[in-house]
Amino acid sequence: MTALDWPALMRAGLQGLGLRPAEFWALTPAELRVMLGERSGAASLGRDGLEALIRAYPDSQERAEDV
Repeated sequence: MTALDWPALMRAGLQGLGLRPAEFWALTPAELRVMLGERSGAASLGRDGLEALIRAYPDSQERAEDV
């Protein structure tokens, strides 16, 4: 995990977006990134990815055999 550049994020949120301190601190880093216009991120989980997770982490033995 990389460290967050809090001074830069605070400048962007408080000065750039005009947020009040309480509004800034109520945001998650992901929410702040979206507000700042960041469009990239992890792709949503598709059907193939879900099925792979189900196979890797079955709820029970019966479920693992059904998939």
